[in-house]
Amino acid sequence: MSAPETHVVFGAGQIGTPLARVLREHGHAVRLVRRAGVGPEGVEMRHGDAGDAAFATEVARGASAVYHCMNPAYDAGVWARELPRLMDSLTAAAGRAGAKLVVLDNLYMLGNTHGTPMNEATPVNPCSRKGEVRARVAAQLFEAHRRGDVRAVSGRAADFYGPGGVGTYFGAAFWPRVLTGKSAQVLSDPAIVHTYHYTLDVAAGLAALGEAPDDAYGQWWMLPVAPAESSRAMIERFAATLGRAVAIERVPGFVLAAMGLFMPMMRELREMQYQFEQPFRVDDARFRARFGDAVTPLDTGARATVAWAREAFAPGR
Repeated sequence: MSAPETHVVFGAGQIGTPLARVLREHGHAVRLVRRAGVGPEGVEMRHGDAGDAAFATEVARGASAVYHCMNPAYDAGVWARELPRLMDSLTAAAGRAGAKLVVLDNLYMLGNTHGTPMNEATPVNPCSRKGEVRARVAAQLFEAHRRGDVRAVSGRAADFYGPGGVGTYFGAAFWPRVLTGKSAQVLSDPAIVHTYHYTLDVAAGLAALGEAPDDAYGQWWMLPVAPAESSRAMIERFAATLGRAVAIERVPGFVLAAMGLFMPMMRELREMQYQFEQPFRVDDARFRARFGDAVTPLDTGARATVAWAREAFAPGR
């Protein structure tokens, strides 16, 4: 019996941790890399700076696939400094190991499509500072692939919801209020349709790319997702699981502007508001045709999200 392949996951946050579990369930030996902390049972943990090329190369040695699931602090300046450094380090590490490199990315580089669904044919046209950074780093990745430095693929997703999603719209700022019977606060019109990728589907999609043959590489894929619906409809699904109505309160624009004066995160979010001012839909047909149609239904995802939130944000924790 042959030894299991080694898959190395850099980043143990909202996606990296469930990805490590999926890969372990698929029979791989999994190494999870983060700066500190523990990981899932049965997964080897390594601690260090992924931007340190020597450390990344050592950790990736012997790997069949390397996954980049890291995301620095939500700040355009930090991204401009850190994302190229991390990409350089992991590209070199995966290349030296002869491993495939799977990169998790978002849709910021596609810019404002004015409601047109986004897919792999949508042109790169960033309209934000963070989108411009993402576009440059994606170009950096695929240029390395074209040079033959590494076999690279990217899976892209919209905003997340689901278990582990503390940094999402339905995360740490949302659940403590809702679980104590208060209103759900939203930053935009809750009636506008918006795609939300389920965290566990994103992890499964990245695993599919990491296990795919080389003809899937040298390109990006829209990760699998349930059909888009409004934020109001999503909140109503959560409310059905909670067994009670959840009032929705939209934070006024002037309040958001004022908050941006002393909350850097709010300033960063404001340039991305175009994504919530018109329908924001993705088209994952190409991924489904290649890898199958295993997407979590929205009701199932809502129930799992509420169960996780009750544990993660229970009053008194």
